[in-house]
Amino acid sequence: MSIEEKTCVVTGASRGIGRGIAEELGRAGGDVVVNYHTSEAQAHDVVDAIEESGGSAIAVQGNVAELEEMEAMSETTRRAFGPAEVVVNNAGVTADQTFESMTSGEWESVVSVNLDGAFNCIKAYFDDVYSANTGRVINVSSMVGLKGNYGQANYAAAKSGLFGLTRTLALEMAGSGTTVNCIAPGFTKTDMLEDVPEEIQESILEQIPLNRFAEPEDIAGLVRYLAGSRSGYMTGQIIPITGGMEW
Repeated sequence: MSIEEKTCVVTGASRGIGRGIAEELGRAGGDVVVNYHTSEAQAHDVVDAIEESGGSAIAVQGNVAELEEMEAMSETTRRAFGPAEVVVNNAGVTADQTFESMTSGEWESVVSVNLDGAFNCIKAYFDDVYSANTGRVINVSSMVGLKGNYGQANYAAAKSGLFGLTRTLALEMAGSGTTVNCIAPGFTKTDMLEDVPEEIQESILEQIPLNRFAEPEDIAGLVRYLAGSRSGYMTGQIIPITGGMEW
């Protein structure tokens, strides 16, 4: 499943699942664009880790909620590594609140990053991946988009929106051989999970047959497969990775 010399873009790659994905693609031989919004030092740590493993990477600042910034990032990508062949839409934020108390600002801030951000990034790189011999678009959703979650109407709506985007783009891009797939991770050891009270984490664990939270590396391995040549006949799929948790 080598990604040798493919140009790979990972949004929200400075930490958590995004970092795991970026490092995995770097180890597989990809030239990785490590996107970040505010965590510059952490993004450069990811670049260092990729280079130490023998890969190539650059850190590029850009807010996925702004199309112009994604277009600027695509230009930087082409100057550094050439056209992108793999685009991983991972950037995400939360602003949890019950729907009754949720403000329009909390709704819009989450949707603008988690759903609009994927649109903006794909739009900026569309010609690149469509023209690639083995173009890959991989959207990182969440099992919350499949199942819903108390206090996360904004997040669940945005993440489930990625399912429709994935399936439609898979149809529209199939003629070029480009595949578009979506993964839906379960509860994963990231900063978001650390913010969940310990007693709630324990109750969640009781619902996971494998009796552990996912590590970013668990998710990254699946992305590596989807980015590689062996996944060329898989497109338009929503793939849960939940440790056996029902959704």
